[in-house]
Amino acid sequence: MNKGKKIRPLLLLIALCGFAGCSGTTATQEQESEAQQWVTYSGEEGPGKGKKIVFVSGDEEYRSEEALPMLAQILAKRFGFTCTVLFSVDSLTGEIDANDPSNIPGLDHLESADLMVIFTRFRELPPDQMSYIDAYLKAGKPVIGLRTATHAFHYAKNPDDPYAKYDFQSAVPGWEQGFGKIVLGETWVSHHGDHGKEGTRGLNSEAAADNPILNGVADIWVPTDVYTVGPLEGADVLVYGQSTSGMTADAPVNESKEALPVAWTRSYAIEGGKEGKAFATTMGASIDLLNEDLRRLLVNACFWAVDQPIPEKADVAFVSSYEPTKFGFDSFKKGALPADFQLKEEQP
Repeated sequence: MNKGKKIRPLLLLIALCGFAGCSGTTATQEQESEAQQWVTYSGEEGPGKGKKIVFVSGDEEYRSEEALPMLAQILAKRFGFTCTVLFSVDSLTGEIDANDPSNIPGLDHLESADLMVIFTRFRELPPDQMSYIDAYLKAGKPVIGLRTATHAFHYAKNPDDPYAKYDFQSAVPGWEQGFGKIVLGETWVSHHGDHGKEGTRGLNSEAAADNPILNGVADIWVPTDVYTVGPLEGADVLVYGQSTSGMTADAPVNESKEALPVAWTRSYAIEGGKEGKAFATTMGASIDLLNEDLRRLLVNACFWAVDQPIPEKADVAFVSSYEPTKFGFDSFKKGALPADFQLKEEQP
């Protein structure tokens, strides 16, 4: 860790000592410090009023820390949901660190959540954080998983952790292939498309033509490739992905590769828990969400997840400027704080 990253918390400590006479921080100061570890967008009038969605970001490659705040803003400001976005945070600096697999503050928000949207990759969260996800799933509450959520967890350092069963390679009886397989229907298998060279053209399933989650969804193309997905037990496939021979929307479909599921719904139940429902997509990188119809698919899925009528054509225009970073390892914006994603009108 460089010396510059330590300046911010040191200045904060000095400021707090000056304010409190170095006699210790007040409860208000502690709450303000905690609040800076995540961001909440207040719901306004709309069909989602009174419903709470918690977005859990944390991946090294696909910029979930950019994608989820943008989606949360749309759902809060256009439809009235109250949305809280959590991040992988460096515990020393308070900065977003997509490469830190072991710290996502604020998961206790799941206790009152109506929906969890998760976009993590190979996280190894400690028991005091993971317990909130476990309790949420045992309650059978709805889940939406994006892209790398099929391999959301990987307990490489501590295979004896009580939540190591969530590992994408889990061999624990009843938890084979972990969270991805048990909840979403598939774990990480491989790239089906040529990663970094082929994109994904969405093809709506004819069998799902009347499914309202597809309302207003007709033209999906994204630059991330199709993931390999095997047979999906008990799932309803909504969209299949065709590999495109190129990374632009006008690239032709690679006819030599079969179309595979890229969005589906299913029911889930973890050991000792109630039955819930899940929506999964292997699309969703921040740059993918420049596609309007993919944004609409995800917004529609949120309505479906909380049992609300789905709009005929949801307004998914950006609430604030959105200039996503292209996917790639270690490409996250260094020095960014969760508070940087706060909307101006909601800043204290």
